Amino acid sequence: MEDNYKVPAQTSIGHVHLKITDLERALAFYTGILGFELMQMYGKDAAFISAGGYHHHIGLNTWYSKGASPAPVRSAGLFHAAILYPTRKDLAVIFKRLIDANYPITGASDHGVSEAIYLNDPDHNGLELYWDRPKSQWPTHADGSLYMYTRHLDLEDLLKELE
Repeated sequence: MEDNYKVPAQTSIGHVHLKITDLERALAFYTGILGFELMQMYGKDAAFISAGGYHHHIGLNTWYSKGASPAPVRSAGLFHAAILYPTRKDLAVIFKRLIDANYPITGASDHGVSEAIYLNDPDHNGLELYWDRPKSQWPTHADGSLYMYTRHLDLEDLLKELE
Protein backbone atom coordinates (compact mmCIF):
# COMPACT_ATOMS: atom_id res chain seq x y z
CA MET A 1 0.00 0.00 0.00
CA GLU A 2 1.33 3.43 -0.96
CA ASP A 3 2.30 5.32 2.21
CA ASN A 4 1.92 8.85 0.85
CA TYR A 5 -1.55 8.47 -0.71
CA LYS A 6 -3.71 11.60 -0.47
CA VAL A 7 -7.43 11.78 -1.17
CA PRO A 8 -8.03 13.63 -4.49
CA ALA A 9 -8.60 17.36 -3.95
CA GLN A 10 -11.98 17.22 -5.73
CA THR A 11 -13.31 14.67 -3.23
CA SER A 12 -16.30 15.83 -1.22
CA ILE A 13 -18.40 14.41 1.56
CA GLY A 14 -21.67 13.23 0.04
CA HIS A 15 -24.74 12.96 2.23
CA VAL A 16 -25.53 12.36 5.87
CA HIS A 17 -28.14 9.86 7.00
CA LEU A 18 -29.59 10.58 10.43
CA LYS A 19 -31.45 8.35 12.85
CA ILE A 20 -34.49 10.23 14.11
CA THR A 21 -37.41 9.35 16.38
CA ASP A 22 -40.32 11.06 14.61
CA LEU A 23 -40.24 11.46 10.82
CA GLU A 24 -43.07 14.02 10.62
CA ARG A 25 -41.40 16.23 13.25
CA ALA A 26 -38.01 15.94 11.55
CA LEU A 27 -39.50 16.86 8.16
CA ALA A 28 -41.23 19.88 9.70
CA PHE A 29 -37.83 21.07 10.93
CA TYR A 30 -35.68 20.24 7.90
CA THR A 31 -38.17 21.28 5.21
CA GLY A 32 -40.26 23.83 7.12
CA ILE A 33 -37.56 25.78 8.97
CA LEU A 34 -34.33 24.98 7.14
CA GLY A 35 -36.01 24.90 3.72
CA PHE A 36 -34.77 21.60 2.31
CA GLU A 37 -36.88 19.98 -0.41
CA LEU A 38 -38.48 16.57 0.12
CA MET A 39 -37.22 14.41 -2.73
CA GLN A 40 -38.67 11.03 -1.81
CA MET A 41 -40.39 9.18 0.97
CA TYR A 42 -38.99 5.70 1.49
CA GLY A 43 -42.00 3.92 2.90
CA LYS A 44 -43.34 5.37 6.15
CA ASP A 45 -40.06 5.33 8.03
CA ALA A 46 -37.56 7.29 5.90
CA ALA A 47 -37.28 10.38 3.74
CA PHE A 48 -34.64 11.90 1.49
CA ILE A 49 -34.27 15.69 1.33
CA SER A 50 -32.02 18.02 -0.62
CA ALA A 51 -31.06 21.50 -1.70
CA GLY A 52 -31.46 22.35 -5.36
CA GLY A 53 -33.02 19.12 -6.55
CA TYR A 54 -30.06 16.82 -5.83
CA HIS A 55 -31.22 13.24 -5.11
CA HIS A 56 -30.49 13.77 -1.41
CA HIS A 57 -28.18 15.59 0.93
CA ILE A 58 -29.84 14.29 4.08
CA GLY A 59 -31.51 10.97 4.74
CA LEU A 60 -33.84 10.74 7.74
CA ASN A 61 -34.94 7.39 9.10
CA THR A 62 -36.64 5.79 12.09
CA TRP A 63 -35.57 2.22 11.26
CA TYR A 64 -33.79 1.67 14.59
CA SER A 65 -34.80 4.78 16.48
CA LYS A 66 -38.57 5.31 16.29
CA GLY A 67 -39.69 6.67 19.67
CA ALA A 68 -36.21 6.24 21.16
CA SER A 69 -34.29 8.64 23.38
CA PRO A 70 -31.56 10.84 21.91
CA ALA A 71 -28.05 9.38 21.85
CA PRO A 72 -26.08 10.19 25.01
CA VAL A 73 -23.86 13.27 24.67
CA ARG A 74 -20.92 11.48 26.28
CA SER A 75 -20.68 8.60 23.82
CA ALA A 76 -19.04 7.85 20.52
CA GLY A 77 -20.93 8.96 17.43
CA LEU A 78 -21.51 11.92 15.17
CA PHE A 79 -20.65 15.27 16.80
CA HIS A 80 -22.48 17.28 14.15
CA ALA A 81 -23.34 17.41 10.48
CA ALA A 82 -22.28 20.61 8.72
CA ILE A 83 -24.42 22.37 6.13
CA LEU A 84 -22.39 24.72 3.93
CA TYR A 85 -24.20 27.84 2.67
CA PRO A 86 -22.83 29.61 -0.43
CA THR A 87 -22.62 33.14 1.03
CA ARG A 88 -22.61 35.04 4.31
CA LYS A 89 -25.98 36.50 3.35
CA ASP A 90 -27.41 32.98 2.97
CA LEU A 91 -26.17 32.19 6.49
CA ALA A 92 -27.86 35.39 7.72
CA VAL A 93 -31.12 34.35 6.04
CA ILE A 94 -31.18 30.95 7.75
CA PHE A 95 -30.21 32.51 11.07
CA LYS A 96 -33.15 34.93 10.74
CA ARG A 97 -35.45 31.99 9.96
CA LEU A 98 -34.31 30.31 13.17
CA ILE A 99 -34.96 33.52 15.12
CA ASP A 100 -38.42 33.91 13.55
CA ALA A 101 -39.25 30.28 14.41
CA ASN A 102 -37.96 30.84 17.96
CA TYR A 103 -35.66 27.86 17.38
CA PRO A 104 -32.80 27.63 19.90
CA ILE A 105 -29.18 27.76 18.82
CA THR A 106 -26.38 26.29 20.91
CA GLY A 107 -23.55 28.49 19.68
CA ALA A 108 -22.17 30.85 17.07
CA SER A 109 -18.49 31.04 16.13
CA ASP A 110 -16.05 32.76 13.83
CA HIS A 111 -13.36 30.24 12.90
CA GLY A 112 -11.36 32.57 10.66
CA VAL A 113 -11.94 30.35 7.64
CA SER A 114 -15.70 30.27 8.23
CA GLU A 115 -18.58 31.59 10.33
CA ALA A 116 -20.97 29.10 11.91
CA ILE A 117 -24.26 28.78 13.76
CA TYR A 118 -24.66 25.66 15.92
CA LEU A 119 -27.92 23.98 16.94
CA ASN A 120 -29.51 20.62 17.52
CA ASP A 121 -32.30 19.20 15.39
CA PRO A 122 -35.45 17.97 17.19
CA ASP A 123 -33.70 14.64 17.89
CA HIS A 124 -30.60 16.32 19.33
CA ASN A 125 -28.47 15.58 16.27
CA GLY A 126 -25.88 18.37 16.16
CA LEU A 127 -25.90 20.71 13.17
CA GLU A 128 -23.45 23.36 12.03
CA LEU A 129 -24.82 25.90 9.55
CA TYR A 130 -21.90 27.80 8.05
CA TRP A 131 -20.33 29.64 5.14
CA ASP A 132 -16.66 29.58 4.13
CA ARG A 133 -14.74 32.77 3.59
CA PRO A 134 -12.85 32.84 0.29
CA LYS A 135 -9.58 30.92 0.64
CA SER A 136 -7.63 34.12 -0.06
CA GLN A 137 -9.04 35.53 3.22
CA TRP A 138 -8.17 32.54 5.42
CA PRO A 139 -5.89 33.56 8.29
CA THR A 140 -2.37 32.16 8.37
CA HIS A 141 0.54 32.02 10.78
CA ALA A 142 3.78 33.86 9.97
CA ASP A 143 5.09 30.65 8.35
CA GLY A 144 2.07 30.56 5.98
CA SER A 145 0.32 27.63 7.66
CA LEU A 146 -3.41 27.79 8.25
CA TYR A 147 -4.54 29.50 11.46
CA MET A 148 -8.03 28.43 12.52
CA TYR A 149 -9.55 29.62 15.77
CA THR A 150 -12.85 29.84 17.60
CA ARG A 151 -14.07 33.32 18.46
CA HIS A 152 -17.48 34.79 19.20
CA LEU A 153 -19.53 35.41 16.05
CA ASP A 154 -21.14 38.85 16.05
CA LEU A 155 -24.73 37.87 15.25
CA GLU A 156 -25.92 41.47 14.98
CA ASP A 157 -23.28 42.08 12.33
CA LEU A 158 -24.35 38.89 10.55
CA LEU A 159 -27.95 40.13 10.40
CA LYS A 160 -26.74 43.37 8.75
CA GLU A 161 -26.30 41.22 5.62
CA LEU A 162 -30.11 41.38 5.30
CA GLU A 163 -30.31 45.19 5.17
